[in-house]
Amino acid sequence: MTTDLETRAAAARPGALRRAAPALLGYAAVRALGLVVLALWSEARGKSAYTLLTARWDSLWYTRVAELGYGYEVRLPNGDVHSNLAFFPLLPWLERLAAAVSPLSYADGGFVVSLLASLAAAWGIFAVADHLYGPRAGACAVLLWAVLPVGIVQSMAYSESLFTALAAWALYAVLTGRWVTAGLLAGLAGLTRPVGLAVVAAVWAAGTAAFLRERAGSSFVGDGSAVPADGARGDGRAGPPPDAPRTGAPYGAPQQPHSPGVRLRRVAGMLLAPLGAAGYVLWVGARTGDGPLGYLEVQAGWRNGFDGGYAFARFVAGRLTSFPSALAGVALIAGVALVVWLYVLCVRRRQPLPLLVYAGTVTALALCASSYFGSKPRLLMPAFPLLLPLALALARARTRLLAAGLGTAAAVSAAYGAFWLNGSGPP
Repeated sequence: MTTDLETRAAAARPGALRRAAPALLGYAAVRALGLVVLALWSEARGKSAYTLLTARWDSLWYTRVAELGYGYEVRLPNGDVHSNLAFFPLLPWLERLAAAVSPLSYADGGFVVSLLASLAAAWGIFAVADHLYGPRAGACAVLLWAVLPVGIVQSMAYSESLFTALAAWALYAVLTGRWVTAGLLAGLAGLTRPVGLAVVAAVWAAGTAAFLRERAGSSFVGDGSAVPADGARGDGRAGPPPDAPRTGAPYGAPQQPHSPGVRLRRVAGMLLAPLGAAGYVLWVGARTGDGPLGYLEVQAGWRNGFDGGYAFARFVAGRLTSFPSALAGVALIAGVALVVWLYVLCVRRRQPLPLLVYAGTVTALALCASSYFGSKPRLLMPAFPLLLPLALALARARTRLLAAGLGTAAAVSAAYGAFWLNGSGPP
């Protein structure tokens, strides 16, 4: 029987990297453009682009954790307490490791980790999209993620790139039946950001669907999205719908869903998935003395919580009361509508269950958080499955039109990123 280790080795064979190389080169070019524009813009304003990327906002909290550990807090005049326990430990651990094995500072380490993680994230996004729709759609998905308006965050010493890399590869592992790998990656994602819950939910949803399909006597192909066995389509024609995800696993992943070994690895993966997030949350509770809900108390000190979107709705409504802030309010409404529309498209296109669960959870946690409204675009950045319907549409476009459109988007993204970091920036 093929082992999980053997399938991981098959996935990592050189051919996989060659297949992804055009997408990764395109991604690197977009990120390089963003960094060059940021450097020129910052120089014109008398600021350091490198400082903006590595020593501002959350980057400072991460490097402080890497250098001094947990226990630092800031008490504000209004009584709020900002504790560094709000920041999950994987990125600071990697910053500390980089500083220990090289002459890099903690901030330098964070920057290097983010650059490498962003490439790993791009590769993971390509792997997922290629598995479902083919390499051209995979490349389009990667480039769409690169040219997001807040794409500059992918090059900052923040945890978004690291989290997206772990999430993308965890989802790919689920789609191709590598359950132990999926569980391990989900556990690491849970040590990276609170939204690691979304990866855990995806693994558990896929695993539960697999068990239910087994009990019902149907075959599970890794993601629960197989087309009808008789090849029937809703429009009365033979074969799967043109936009339906492809089934089967590339790179040699096995398809033996009912064997005892697969069931055992599936259970192991599901048990491993929540360990990272649960371990850190319980540790915070023990350290603060507030028990299992201690982490929620830490977030409350930052005035952050989950209120179903009520506070965000009030914030948007407040923008509509005067001009020109009403333009920002309309833009926010349009942005939320676009996100919801993309998710509906994902459902209608029968995206695999783990991707729907993951993207839905990331989106819900981002839009329904009760604070830091300016951070919502970057909090949505890991929800890359929302981009897959657009990637599939772009993959059908002529190459010249595609290059022109994505090139224009890359230039706009680079300019906006430079303007944003030299202004209010991401909190």
